[in-house]
Amino acid sequence: MVSPKHHIFICTSCRINGTQQGYCFQQDSVKILQTFLEEIDERELSGDVMLNNTGCFGICDKGPIVVVYPEGVWYGKVTVDDVERIMTNTSKAATWSKTWLFNSLH
Repeated sequence: MVSPKHHIFICTSCRINGTQQGYCFQQDSVKILQTFLEEIDERELSGDVMLNNTGCFGICDKGPIVVVYPEGVWYGKVTVDDVERIMTNTSKAATWSKTWLFNSLH
């Protein structure tokens, strides 16, 4: 059984019936998820980082939302361009920037 060091959740606005609709989906959250997958692969972190898409967190005005555990850090208004920066901070857990929480990364 794999025991990852980090677990990353990305809201892709997935509904119970399997359809994807909603704010985060409209803001390219699926592309963000794909970019995380590529970044994890490039850094050879597949055993260290687990990635999951989620349904709505209920804070759409701050979306797309990315949550990283076990740190419990929430990122808001994430774009594809933010993925590398989030992954760098994830691998250096001690350097989390609390100003990113629910703020735009731009």
